[in-house]
Amino acid sequence: MASRGVNKVILVGNLGANPDIRFLANGDRVTVIRLVTGEVWKDQNGTRQERTEWHQVVFYRRLAEIAGELLKKGSKIYVEGSLRTQQWEKDGEKRTTTEVVANDLQILDRAYGHEFAFGNNDKHNYTKPRQNRSYSSARRG
Repeated sequence: MASRGVNKVILVGNLGANPDIRFLANGDRVTVIRLVTGEVWKDQNGTRQERTEWHQVVFYRRLAEIAGELLKKGSKIYVEGSLRTQQWEKDGEKRTTTEVVANDLQILDRAYGHEFAFGNNDKHNYTKPRQNRSYSSARRG
């Protein structure tokens, strides 16, 4: 039996700008953020090195509403999702972008004295656990 593989991304970082809220033709909300992550290490000479990565993260449906309303530049979040690559042509040039399609979001800021985590199960029910609130998006089958 052949494996279909795993397409899962987990990121913890800060928003580099306020969320960009858009609407699809059918009226559904889409929220796009730029998330910055980084890592620090010492090279062979003991010199401190840093690498910063920027990620485009897309939220759909209820998660788009939540992200658009609660997140702001500088917000620290945990996101789980999958990678999606899109290709298009502009001015005769092929272009490609890879983004993270989020299905889980945890807001790690302590603004309200606790973490918020948001999720959405397959039946689109939204729950909040005792110690944190979790948002997820429904998975497409």
